[in-house]
Amino acid sequence: MVEDIPSTAGAASEIELLYGLEDKPPFRETLFVALQHVFAVFVGIITPPLIICNALKLDRSDTVFLVSMSLFVSGVATLLQSHGFGPVGSRLLSIQGTSFVFLGPIISTAGLIMSAGASAHAALGVIFGVCLAGSFVAISISQCIQMASRIITPLVTGTVVTLIGLTLIEVGMITMGGGFDARRDGSFGSPANLALSGLVLITIIIFNSCRVPLLRMTSIVLGLGLGYVVALLLGKVDLSGLRGLSLVTIPFPLHYGLGFNAGAIVPFAFLYLITVIESVGDLTATSSLTNQPIAGDIYFRRLRSGVLADGINSLIAAIFNSFPSTTFAQNNGVIQLTGVGSRYVGTFIGVILMALGLFPAVGGLVQALPPAVLGGATIVMFGTVAAAGIRILAGLTMNRRSSIIIAVSLGLGLGVTFVPDILRSLPDLLRNTLSSGIATGGICALVLNAILPGERC
Repeated sequence: MVEDIPSTAGAASEIELLYGLEDKPPFRETLFVALQHVFAVFVGIITPPLIICNALKLDRSDTVFLVSMSLFVSGVATLLQSHGFGPVGSRLLSIQGTSFVFLGPIISTAGLIMSAGASAHAALGVIFGVCLAGSFVAISISQCIQMASRIITPLVTGTVVTLIGLTLIEVGMITMGGGFDARRDGSFGSPANLALSGLVLITIIIFNSCRVPLLRMTSIVLGLGLGYVVALLLGKVDLSGLRGLSLVTIPFPLHYGLGFNAGAIVPFAFLYLITVIESVGDLTATSSLTNQPIAGDIYFRRLRSGVLADGINSLIAAIFNSFPSTTFAQNNGVIQLTGVGSRYVGTFIGVILMALGLFPAVGGLVQALPPAVLGGATIVMFGTVAAAGIRILAGLTMNRRSSIIIAVSLGLGLGVTFVPDILRSLPDLLRNTLSSGIATGGICALVLNAILPGERC
């Protein structure tokens, strides 16, 4: 986030590292550290496609394919970000993964397209087309990153991040109750579903509260693993589909075609602006943890290359049937824990993620995860996103101006989320644009922050 960017620091304070940014640890140590990073980001990468597939009622083969492509593209993107290619890539130990930010708009946009009579595959084609077009927003902003951080202030970013978390809570609760399929077959909110999601939630809370750093970092993985095993013992995991899977998934570009929806581009473009600011904060934190400058020419050149990689990686993701990619923050905790900041570990991480994506059995096992089990974890993740936004806002000086901006933006953003029918009389283009609570609230915050008298914050 933009509030993480120091305005006057010349370099990061020295942090004791076993291996610095350009060091090459021995193979065994590199592999061990890379696996810890993979465990830390795996759930974050696979959760968005699982929720989207469930919402769009996609079958097993499509779900396995989209999960596989998310892992594969995240691997490619991590390689590009960590290793670098010409002016592209921060050349830090940074991991790319599927962004949660776009989850709500993707589901709502696809729902509108399908309600007009289009198939789920056609809706996915439009989503990927809009995501591809929107990626040029991040690519363009990368070249003027300092100016962008002055326009999108912490007040705007904090409000939008809070809205992202709050608007996703509904999706998390539906998943806890058994998902969209459970709503259709009448099992939604059954004792079994609530018990499974509750077990996962309690497990995550327990491990996240313990004093062992490794257990805290892997609390979500451990919670999901326990839920998966219990669901398997209860006969709620169907692994029959694994028998029909091919040995290897071949990444096929534009598998669902490429469409476009003019009304959807505005909220998606705005969210790309927000992910740019998030990536700047993550890259700044990684620079600090690896004893790299966090001010001056080297720092801003690294930011420019890192954000450029974000945009190009999202473009690659759209072409290879995955959703927008962004820089993850989870890896910073692993760097602190292991004392390894070598960017060469990123090469191992990228290769591991690509390998996981190429083997459909991984996607098949993930796809068999009951929605209620996933829901116990997603409710924590989405709540954490909202808490992160609140933390940004809490760091600001609250006055009448900032209070009215937050109040109106949250009110309108949550309003269109909970009562979407209020937009039904608007023209299609405007209705599609404002149907996302994140876009409505975010645009409101941006405009009010620009036009209301007083100092921007």
